[in-house]
Amino acid sequence: MPKSDECVILIKAQPHRSSRYFETVCCAGVGRDQKWRRQYPVPFRILKEDQKFGRWQWISYDFVLPNDDKRKESQKVVSKCLIAKGKMKPGERADFLAPLVRSSLREADDRRDSLALVRPRKIRLEAIEKSPEELASETLKHRELAAQLSLLEEDEDVEPLVPSRMQFVLHWEDQDGKRHRQECDDWETYAAFNRFERDYGEKLALQYLREKYEQQYLAAGLVLGFSTHSRRNLENGSKNQWLLVGMIRLDETNQASLF
Repeated sequence: MPKSDECVILIKAQPHRSSRYFETVCCAGVGRDQKWRRQYPVPFRILKEDQKFGRWQWISYDFVLPNDDKRKESQKVVSKCLIAKGKMKPGERADFLAPLVRSSLREADDRRDSLALVRPRKIRLEAIEKSPEELASETLKHRELAAQLSLLEEDEDVEPLVPSRMQFVLHWEDQDGKRHRQECDDWETYAAFNRFERDYGEKLALQYLREKYEQQYLAAGLVLGFSTHSRRNLENGSKNQWLLVGMIRLDETNQASLF
């Protein structure tokens, strides 16, 4: 029997092709109880326009518990019941999320988290251009998938996803001084690059993107959003494989100054 829930969205990974669900987006957010929720699968690009949501937006939805995912935060969303609501105010964000911010992935492992926010000490964003062959293969697969989706969604044509020419990799250091290198799967990062490239060309787009994260966000407040791999995690009896799925502007909390 489905249950109802709501949360404020923090994480939207890039759309991925799926043999079971065609094209899906892994999303995650935090409920009013300040606990994580993971919403999967979300067929984001075929949601109705008034259902689509962005970061910091509250959503309500029905869900059932998944049969094939032991992670306590995971919910299988009934997408037709999803409702997009208003956004959380900027002044409310830091204190609300402070209990979920970790100093390292090691701390997240120790707490048996499968979703985590980590505040990095240093970051460097690397852009790797995909080969023409790789890009052509991705483009073809997304066209084929869009054709399948259009057959299912009889009342509308589904535009194929245009894959990014770049793969972004983040080099970062946690508060323990440990260095990491991880591929970035944050949808907003790729959307920002595409927007900058349309307006300014590739060279300036990469420059502006690095300035945005490495300088502006890091100085003002940045947390990295992580999810464990659906199969490679502690609940499945293996070491957590952490995936970088969010690069989020978030101020330091000022709660400590009250005491």
